[in-house]
Amino acid sequence: MTVKQLIDKEMFHVINAGEETEREITGVFCCDLLSIAMGKAPADSAWVTVMGNVNTIAVATLADVACVIIAEGAALDEVARARAKEQGVTVLTTDRPIFESALSVYRELHG
Repeated sequence: MTVKQLIDKEMFHVINAGEETEREITGVFCCDLLSIAMGKAPADSAWVTVMGNVNTIAVATLADVACVIIAEGAALDEVARARAKEQGVTVLTTDRPIFESALSVYRELHG
């Protein structure tokens, strides 16, 4: 499934559609500790977190994730929103819990 296909399913609200919406999502990663996400988030994954600050966008870029999903109703602050646009990072949001958000993406990936 591509990032665009995930967006088109309307399971999440789009904060920023990045530059690579045709990018394939190959898995899901859940973590709120940025230092762990930086080293362990698989490239091309959908990263689900509650961290909505500029450091999240930096880690998403470094880890080369396909998109970031901000769960639990957490907000992406304005500095992070601007950086996501600047860096071309796709950011989605939801009020659903992290587990449910990740599970819904997993189910879409694996039927």
